[in-house]
Amino acid sequence: MAAGGLSRLERKAAERVRRLREEQQRERLRQVSRILRKAVAERSAEEGRLLAESEDLVTELQGRSRRREGLKRRQEEVCDDPEELRRKVRELASAVRNAKHLVVYTGAGISTAASIPDYRGPNGVWTLLQKGRSISAADLSEAEPTLTHMSITCLHEQKLVQHVVSQNCDGLHLRSGLPRTAMSELHGNMYIEVCTACTPNREYVRVFDVTERTALHRHQTGRTCHKCGAQLRDTIVHFGERGTLGQPLNWEAATQAASRADTILCLGSSLKVLKKYPHLWCMTKPPSRRPKLYIVNLQWTPKDDWAALKLHGRCDDVMRLLMDELGLEIPRYSRVL
Repeated sequence: MAAGGLSRLERKAAERVRRLREEQQRERLRQVSRILRKAVAERSAEEGRLLAESEDLVTELQGRSRRREGLKRRQEEVCDDPEELRRKVRELASAVRNAKHLVVYTGAGISTAASIPDYRGPNGVWTLLQKGRSISAADLSEAEPTLTHMSITCLHEQKLVQHVVSQNCDGLHLRSGLPRTAMSELHGNMYIEVCTACTPNREYVRVFDVTERTALHRHQTGRTCHKCGAQLRDTIVHFGERGTLGQPLNWEAATQAASRADTILCLGSSLKVLKKYPHLWCMTKPPSRRPKLYIVNLQWTPKDDWAALKLHGRCDDVMRLLMDELGLEIPRYSRVL
C-alpha cells in the first residue's frame, strides 16, 4: 500500500459501496417515477410516505416531465383558423406596404409544396431520423418553384422586398427568376459548382445536382474547370463547416440587408440555425431600433417572443392571401426547355 493511500482491497470495497448506492438511487428513482404516474387518489399511504421522503427526486422527475412536454408542444403543428389567419395577413400586408427595407428569410418550409422535405416538421428529415425511420431519396432536379417562391420574386419586382436570405440549397429561388444580386444562399446551391483557382472564382450553373460525390469536408465534384483545368468544388455548407465562398453565399449582401432592414419576414424556417447568426438580427442595436419581425411557421421557433406577429399557417396559403390583399397577381413558373 502506498503511503497515505488505500490498499487494493480497500479501493475495491469503496467501489462496491459506490455502485451499490448508485443502484439503490436508480431503484428509488424508478419507484418514485412509477408512483408519480398514478393518480393521487390511487396512491397508497406507503407510496405517499415514499414521495414525501424523496422530495429531491420528485422535483427532478417533475422537471424532466415538464421539459418533455415542452419539447413535444414545440414540435406540434398549429394552424390559425381561417378568419384569424386572414386578419393576421391583413396586418402583414400593411407591414409590407409600409416597410422601407423589407428582407425575407426563407427555410425548408417554403419548398415542401415542391415535394422537398423539410427538416423538423412531422415528416421532416431530422424528425424521421430521430424515430429511426429511413429517408427516401428524391430527384430534386425536377422540382419547380412553389407559389411562395414565385410570390417572393413578384414582391421583389414590385420593389416591396429588397433582399432574400435563404437557408435552402435547392436552387428554387434562382429558378423562380429572383436575381442573384437579390439573394444570399447561405448554405450554398446544389446546382452550382465553382473553380476557386480562377480569380475571380469561375461559376458553373448546372441543370443537375453537382453534389452526388461530395460530402462533409469533401467538396470536389470530380469535374474540372474548362479554363484552367483545376478541380471544381460544390458550394454546399454542411453542419460544422464555415462557408467561405463569396457566391452563392453572398454573406456581404445578407449582412448589409439585415443592417438596413426595418422589417424581416421569416417564411418556413425553424430559425434554429439562423438564430446563431447575430448579424442577421441586428443584435448590436438597442431593441427599439431592431427590425420588426414577422414569422410564418406551423411550429414554434426560438424567435416567436421577438415577433411583432406570428402566423400559424402553410407558407403557400399565407402568401396566396397576402398577394391577394396586396392586389398582386402571382406569376406562373415556366420551365425553359
